[in-house]
Amino acid sequence: MKLFITIHNKKVPVYTDEKTNKKFNLLKSAVESKLVKGRKAVKKCLDSLISIEIVGCEAILHSLNERDSLALSLY
Repeated sequence: MKLFITIHNKKVPVYTDEKTNKKFNLLKSAVESKLVKGRKAVKKCLDSLISIEIVGCEAILHSLNERDSLALSLY
């Protein structure tokens, strides 16, 4: 399933296997929190974000630079 989330006025695709929006809603709140309170590495990843993949209880944030990609826990 492919959904979209808006970060920094840019639509980013979110890929997930689940048909419910529970994890998507958790992802939105986690990303909003990290935009405000996140560390430098997280903010750098969010600035160059190209896609997000939800796997289990984690969201893998893929950025333009592979070194900036990271995993974000949803719970």
